[in-house]
Parts: sequence; C-alpha cells; structure tokens
Amino acid sequence: MSGSQRCEIELPKVLLRMLHTAGFVILLITCTTPTLAQDVTPATPQQSVTVVPEASDAKIASRLQRILKSTGWFDVAHVSVHDGIVFLDGTTGTQEHRAWAGTLAENMQGTVAVVNRIEASADVSSTFVRAGEEFTSFYRRVLRAWPLVALAGLVILASWLTARLIALAVRLIFASRIESPLLLSVVARAFAVPVILLGIYFVLQFSGLTRLALTVLGGTGLIGVIIGFGLRDITENFLASILLSMRNPFHSGDLIDVGGHTGVVQNLNFRSTVLLTLDGNQVQIPNSTVYKSIIKNYSSIPSRRAEFTVGIGYDSSAAKTQTLIAKVLQEHPAVLDTPEPLVLVEELGPATVDLRVYYWFDSNTYSPNKINSALLRQTKNALIKAGIELPDSAREVIFPKGVPIIQTSNATQVKHESKNDAGQAPATDENSNTTPSEGNLSNETVEMREQQSKGNLPETQENLLTK
Repeated sequence: MSGSQRCEIELPKVLLRMLHTAGFVILLITCTTPTLAQDVTPATPQQSVTVVPEASDAKIASRLQRILKSTGWFDVAHVSVHDGIVFLDGTTGTQEHRAWAGTLAENMQGTVAVVNRIEASADVSSTFVRAGEEFTSFYRRVLRAWPLVALAGLVILASWLTARLIALAVRLIFASRIESPLLLSVVARAFAVPVILLGIYFVLQFSGLTRLALTVLGGTGLIGVIIGFGLRDITENFLASILLSMRNPFHSGDLIDVGGHTGVVQNLNFRSTVLLTLDGNQVQIPNSTVYKSIIKNYSSIPSRRAEFTVGIGYDSSAAKTQTLIAKVLQEHPAVLDTPEPLVLVEELGPATVDLRVYYWFDSNTYSPNKINSALLRQTKNALIKAGIELPDSAREVIFPKGVPIIQTSNATQVKHESKNDAGQAPATDENSNTTPSEGNLSNETVEMREQQSKGNLPETQENLLTK
C-alpha cells in the first residue's frame, strides 16, 4: 500500500489560549497513515477552523492585572485597555521591572500598542551596579581596540610626515617658477592635503567605518563650501591676498594711496595690507578692500608731477609773468628738465588772472610738499621784484558810517617801517633753493623706512610681497 493521509488534531480553545500566553508557538500537528491508492486526495473541509479566537479588551486588562499583581514587583499597578491599546500605570522599584511589564503587554494576544506610564523609584544600588557593568564593558572594549588605535596613530603619523615631505619637495621644485610666497604655499598644500585625507580614509576603512570614510572624501568639498559661506569675509580676504601676491601692484617700502589712506607699505599678510602713514600711524586695510579699490603707487615711477596756482593783476603782463616763473623752475635743482615745466594761463578770475604752473621732480629723492614750498617762495619774490601785482581776491567791504581816515605822525610811520624792515629775512634766504625750515627737500618715505627698521610694528613678520 502506498500514499498517506493527513489528519488534524483540534486542541481545546482554553489550552490554546494558555499556550499562546506562555509564549509557545502552536504548530499544526500532522500525521501520516497508510491508505489505499485511490484515497490519495484528502477531502476539502466544509468550513474554516479558528485556532485562537480574538481576545477582548477586558480579558487582556484582567489577565495583565493578575500577572503584575502576582509578581509582587509593582505598587498599585493598574491596567486599562482601549481598542487594543494597553495603558500601564503604577510604580516599581527598578527600571528592569518597568521594562519587563512593557514587554509582557506587547506580547499579549490582541495588543496593538502599549503606553507604559509605570514610574521607577530611585534605586541607588542598581545604579551603581549598572555603572560598574558599563565601566567593565568599556574596559573590555578598550582592551580589544588598542591595537587598532595604535595602528591608526601610526597611519596618521606616516601620512603627516609624507605630506610634509611632499610639500617640501613641491616648494623646491616650484621655487624658481613661482615668485609669490603665498601662491607657492597654496600649491604645496594642494599636494599635501590629499595625502592626509587618504590616511584618514584608510584609518576609517580598516576601522569598519566605510560609510564615514566615503563621507570624509566625498563631503570635503561640500564642507568647504559651507565654511566658505559662513566665513565669507575671511575667505574673501584670503583670496584677495592670493591675487595681490600674484599681481604685485606694489612692493614693500612703496608709497601708495589706497582707500583714502596714504602711507609706506609694510607688508601683506593673509588678512590685510599694513601701511605706515606719513604721520607715523599704522593702518591695516582688509585685502578685499585693497583689491577692489583704486591704488595710487607713487613709487612705481620716479618722475612725478606737481602743480600750483598764481594770480596776478589785470594790469600786469601775463607773458612776463610766465617768463619769470619759468626761469625760477629752470634754476631750481629739484625740477626736472624733461618733461619740461609749463606755466599756463588757466582762468580770468574776478580780480586776478590765474596762471597754473606744472613741473616734474624725482619723487624717490624729493618731497612734494617741500619742493612746492620752495618754488612758491621763489616765485613770489621774483614777481614782486619785477613789479608784478599779486592782488587779493575781490571782496566787497561796506562802511555804513563812511570811510574813516586816520592821520599818523612821521615818527610813528618811520618806526613802523623800520620794524617791518627788521622783521624781514635776508634777501639771500628768500631767493635760495631751500630754507632751514624746508630742510634738504628730501622725501619723507626714506625717513619712514628708517623708522620702520627701528620700530617693532605688529603683524609685519609675515610678508607675502616680493621684495
């Protein structure tokens, strides 16, 4: 005889409920019995068989209430169930008992969700026990991980040393090709930083943090963008310092005018350009402002032009005045012959004919203010000596009670004239190229450079400019 026949054993519903509550898995018991060949196909059941009926809320609450009370772990334990949601209230001594009650309610048949509102009272002894267990676990993890930590330290150290060697090699190779110290430093770091990142990637890789390693390599650019937006001003000044060091619009010691400040350039660092003004003050201008501003470099070309205005009376000869002023300019040693000085009639004013005087001088040697003072002094003396009128600008004076006339004695007039004659400087001083107050007409920038070497100015040690 061949074939088999399936049979089912139906357990009592009460027994099934008890087995499910206790956590047992109910299996369908099958058996095989010999049968005839013609009875191989079993008969189809006439109706479905319910193994475990659905538990009601009241039964779930009653069952949980009895179990919690029988343990003796809970004080005033209360269980309520609404639409399969179990609400646990009461107090217990430890967190383990509270968690046990929640797990029990979750495993109860018919439970949809559990709201565990049982409070655990303070248990100092259990707290110390858990702390000791955590410390012991941490100590064991450290013992297991120290070889990995030591290996990671060796890899990081090797990566750092390799990056330093690569940066040094790049500096030696590109030192003759890149003049800017800042640009050379940036290029060296561009080769060294990937080596350090590669070392960090290897450490994270053999530590089992593969995703974090990929994040470090792939997210470096994103982190740089975020930091760039957060530190916008610092990044802008840094980029401006790179561009300024590449273009070199000025050098250390040049006299420049930028952002409304005139001074001698001390240095260019990663954040600002440091100037020493002619009045002895240090000014730090952000590199972004320097890069976007108009820069006047007075030291780039030695020849520099200066000008002043002279007003003569309408009765005086303009051509004769031009000849006299041109002679003064030609005889002064600080005025250059090429380009030639010019004396031009600029404007016919209300009371004077204004002449504009242009001349060139060596700005590396002479001071513009001192030369202007000497030329104005000599021009005034030459025009007065030649009888050229130098009237004041036209003004209207009103005398409401008439013009007062005061007659003075001859003695007073003679005394006044003698006093004026005594107060005048000798003619030789008036016509000389320099006076004691004007000094030797030397440029102040030379003196400022000497003061720079004597002083201790902050933020001047690091200089990104070429000498």
